[in-house]
Amino acid sequence: MSSHPDVGLFIDGTWRETADSLPVVNPANEQVIGRVSCAGRQDLDDALEAAAKGFKVWRATAPRDRAGILRAAAALLRRRQDEIARDITLEHGKPYRQARLEVIRGCEFFEWDAGEAVRAYGRVIPSGPGVHYIVQRQPIGSVAALSPWNFPMSQPARKVAGAVAAGCSIILKPSEETPAGAMHIARAFADAGLPPGVLNLVFGVPSEISEHLIPHEVIRLVAFTGSTAVGRRLSALAAEAMTPVLMELGGHAPVIVCEDTDARAAAVSSAVRKMRNAGQVCTSPTRFFVHETIFEEFLDVFTERAAATVVGDGMEPGVEMGPLANDRRVAALTELVADARERGATVTTGGERIGTSGYFFQPTVLAEVPADARVMQVEPFGPLAVVNPVGSLDEAIDCANSVPYGLAAYGFTNRADYVDRMVERVEAGNLSINTLEASVPETPFGGVKSSGYGREGGVEGLHHYMVVKNVSHSIEIV
Repeated sequence: MSSHPDVGLFIDGTWRETADSLPVVNPANEQVIGRVSCAGRQDLDDALEAAAKGFKVWRATAPRDRAGILRAAAALLRRRQDEIARDITLEHGKPYRQARLEVIRGCEFFEWDAGEAVRAYGRVIPSGPGVHYIVQRQPIGSVAALSPWNFPMSQPARKVAGAVAAGCSIILKPSEETPAGAMHIARAFADAGLPPGVLNLVFGVPSEISEHLIPHEVIRLVAFTGSTAVGRRLSALAAEAMTPVLMELGGHAPVIVCEDTDARAAAVSSAVRKMRNAGQVCTSPTRFFVHETIFEEFLDVFTERAAATVVGDGMEPGVEMGPLANDRRVAALTELVADARERGATVTTGGERIGTSGYFFQPTVLAEVPADARVMQVEPFGPLAVVNPVGSLDEAIDCANSVPYGLAAYGFTNRADYVDRMVERVEAGNLSINTLEASVPETPFGGVKSSGYGREGGVEGLHHYMVVKNVSHSIEIV
């Protein structure tokens, strides 16, 4: 197996390395496997200049031609999926099979937005003789996009797909901990013939990059995926420059399990999905509110399946869950479990770090957790689930809505009236019934409350990268 690549900056169609760099660490063994270059002020200024020039070229490119490059880049990424998945597993830790699925998911974003690029329709508003009112959608401009470490390829892909399809240029700053996915995206677009400056890739100290890019007059949109705390800071920074933002922030997804559902099937499905990506997913099902009549059965099956999860190095065959991505997550989970225990929760499985080498943590289930435990309000972002009994659907909905977040929510029921009640009352941007899939390329994705605003994906996603222009045209001077 070849080693993880060193990752440079990609500015104005050219790769560059810098003297200042950061290590890339394999979370399965804590070994340094590569380096990522860090941008200085001059690099960022170069990226801004390149994005401004690239936007002039790209906005004048026909939508059909933009779509062709998006599809060509997606085809290259599909052909290179084995190499990309290997690099993602090495730097992030997720099982290789999950990494390959992530690459395919990223390609689907490009393919979907390629189709939408030629369907960004305007409209003609009826008017009187000799007067025309025409509404057009035009690209918003150069975008500053910041993506997190948990999905190194698909998270950057969402933002690049929207920006490129709309006719924007983009400066992308992915996570320095997991840089390879974005690097492969930039390579594929360069090989597909994307003009220089349309896609630029920078790494470095996050606060320094955001404070330099976001207030700059070249930047017309800030697109961010990450924590609510950081999202608030970036939104405030953008507000000073009157720059719009697209924020996909944290979640703490509830799962309502009604008494009429198949408790065993729901528990198995939930336990498997909870441990996907080691629970490091903003839509991960975390707070389970189970009707008291099926609570014991659900808890027993969920615990059994969670405990049976095969944990190990993501490159090893048969592994279902790799390590956490960094030592910060190990410390955070350890503290949340200790706090819940102190307040009376029962740990039915897991709760501790595995070994001393690598950031491995046991799949963990906490039962009957009191409302004042920190885990009931703080997103664990790891392989930790809370399972609590409730006496009714109304109680479950109240519990589901009791946090500041509203990104994803789930429900298991076969009753139409229960579905209707959840649709009306559950506070979430994405509600899934009898499935734990929260987002696909063709549907809009985003949150309410402290989970952000704006949408990625679907028809709605492309609109954030565009502005609406109304044209009033009178044949005669009036």
